[in-house]
Amino acid sequence: MIGTLINTGAIVVGGLCGHFFGRLLQERHQETLTMACGVGTIFIGIAGAMNYMLHNEYFPSGGSMLVVICLALGGLLGEILNIEHGFERFGEWLKQKTGNAGDTGFVNGFVTASLTVCIGAMAIVGAIQDGLTQDWSTLGAKAVLDLIIILVMTCSLGKGCIFSAIPVFLWEGALTLLASAVKPVMTEQAMSYLSLVGSVLIFCVGLNLVWGRKIRVANLLPAVVIAVVAAFLPIQF
Repeated sequence: MIGTLINTGAIVVGGLCGHFFGRLLQERHQETLTMACGVGTIFIGIAGAMNYMLHNEYFPSGGSMLVVICLALGGLLGEILNIEHGFERFGEWLKQKTGNAGDTGFVNGFVTASLTVCIGAMAIVGAIQDGLTQDWSTLGAKAVLDLIIILVMTCSLGKGCIFSAIPVFLWEGALTLLASAVKPVMTEQAMSYLSLVGSVLIFCVGLNLVWGRKIRVANLLPAVVIAVVAAFLPIQF
């Protein structure tokens, strides 16, 4: 779990730096940096999705139907479960327990930051690689990105962003520990599907960073599970 620990630590360091030294950045600087991170996140998502769609060795459709089906079914399931509300309730609980009851932006910062650093192929694939082969290089690279992103987000959204380290530790740690059991299931095709849908969700997070939180990305999370299941269906999408 070296990769998970490094990633978790990087988020805490970035958040603390943003909290204690964020006042050194003027509002216009924070706004520009936030927009830059948002645009960067969007293009990371586009690059991941287009890399699969333009070099798809499984289906000639390029995976577009897979994305539509996974997002539609995953979004429906996510809305029924109301996953985003669960994130918000956990954020409210953290706000009370950490003595930040008066911080009105705590929950928004926590939810936005958590979705930004938890969703995507790097988190999932990196954690699985760490568990299967003890190769934590992917999570190491993600840790550097997360440190910068959380630093900037803490400046603009508040110290609630620091606590995104908790879901990252639980999510990546669980995947790492379960990697040996997941190995027979996670075929190359399943990993490709998962990476495609995860990249699309990264795109959605980026949209929220640039234009405000409009997409309930947490409620789309079941789409990645559906993507893996779809890899084992005898149907061409």
